[in-house]
Amino acid sequence: MSNPASDAPAGERDVALACAILKQRFGERLQTGKSIREQHGHTLSWLPNQPPDAVIFANDSQDVADIVSVCAEHKCPVIAFGVGSSLEGHLNAPQGGVCIDMSQMNQVLEVQADDLSVRVQPGVTRKALNTYLRDTGLFFPIDPGADASLGGMAATRASGTNAVRYGTMKDNVLSLRAVMADGREINTASRAKKTSAGYDLTRLLVGSEGTLGIITELTVKLHGIPESIAGGVCHFPDVESACRATIQTIQYGIPIARIELLDVSQVIASNAYSKLGLKELPTMFVEFHGSDSATAEQSELFGEIVRDCGGSDFEWTKDEAARNKLWQARHDAYWAARQMRPEAEAVITDACVPISRLADCVEETRKDIEANNFLAPMVGHVGDGNFHTMVLIDMNSPKEVAAAKEFSERLSARAIAMGGTCTGEHGVGQGKTRYLRDELGDTVDFMAMIKQAFDPDNILNPGKIF
Repeated sequence: MSNPASDAPAGERDVALACAILKQRFGERLQTGKSIREQHGHTLSWLPNQPPDAVIFANDSQDVADIVSVCAEHKCPVIAFGVGSSLEGHLNAPQGGVCIDMSQMNQVLEVQADDLSVRVQPGVTRKALNTYLRDTGLFFPIDPGADASLGGMAATRASGTNAVRYGTMKDNVLSLRAVMADGREINTASRAKKTSAGYDLTRLLVGSEGTLGIITELTVKLHGIPESIAGGVCHFPDVESACRATIQTIQYGIPIARIELLDVSQVIASNAYSKLGLKELPTMFVEFHGSDSATAEQSELFGEIVRDCGGSDFEWTKDEAARNKLWQARHDAYWAARQMRPEAEAVITDACVPISRLADCVEETRKDIEANNFLAPMVGHVGDGNFHTMVLIDMNSPKEVAAAKEFSERLSARAIAMGGTCTGEHGVGQGKTRYLRDELGDTVDFMAMIKQAFDPDNILNPGKIF
């Protein structure tokens, strides 16, 4: 099976001509300065920066369609850009081309409160959406940590701390509008909660990382703001005990909203950065949503599980300020970890396994970190078997870079061998392409066929996934 990422007709591409035509049409909205190109090709990983030839700021879906039409005519690569928070080289331009910055397409178009849904442009960020919704009694629950754009979150099938209760982006997107590789804009579905009308192109585009179409509008599900929210912290003697408590919580059917694990290294980092004062033990942050009586019951049941698994110090609270401080510290885990070795960069990777294998995978990964003397804090959305490591390395040291890459390879192989995946939420991009066939086998060939059918000239974010 041919590989669309390597079969690009590079000799037929005319990026310079496409950029010249677009410059005439878009004027100063097309930028070619080195710094802005590098900003739009950046990557929060060990991957090198591969900037596009030009960046265009789109104002509406017609702009996107016009840009893609010109690029299609000249076989010029096109990469969509949200806020730049992806982690696996999704935004790099290995074959050059045009980056479409979607940040100006940031309007909430229609709140359908009775239907518990909202229609938005792709540049709307999750925080901006929830600020807009605050007087409606509704909220959008997907929370990947970074203030990502909804278009980018859909393209990478994002999830985050609330996924254990509310699902991931694939569970919360009702329909999309997208510009396809030939410049046509399509609707993938209606606003109905379910449909049996043909192929599910919504789910196909969600997670396609901009390789099949460029999202120009989303209709997503909303949820009622809970009457009561309770949260708390508990400590465990070891990571394995914390994982056992997580497994029991899920198996007993407690509808926990968030359950996050921090290993000792991350606790030390977060104590210093976020001024938490936690015991230097494996620690879990949890949160419960529901009525007053429901959150009280859930908290008490969880407390019993914590004690049965050897945990301690679980105290729950409904105080909003205390909860916000806790979750802000969780979202700041990356910056906290970076402060442990300020001169270093963080190689961030993730894996996800069936929850029954979570303790095994986390423990083996912890031993791998210790054996290699890495400074590598671990955090995890452990309620769905997903965890992350941040290996702090000197990017100018070939030895450290090589060791970090080998660690990432072992982690992916370990997760796959346990019936899991090389990436629970970061996506494939460039960084995880080498593991995809190990995980999915010949399925990758059929993915390549879909890519070829949708984008025969391989102009949409080439060099990603395959």
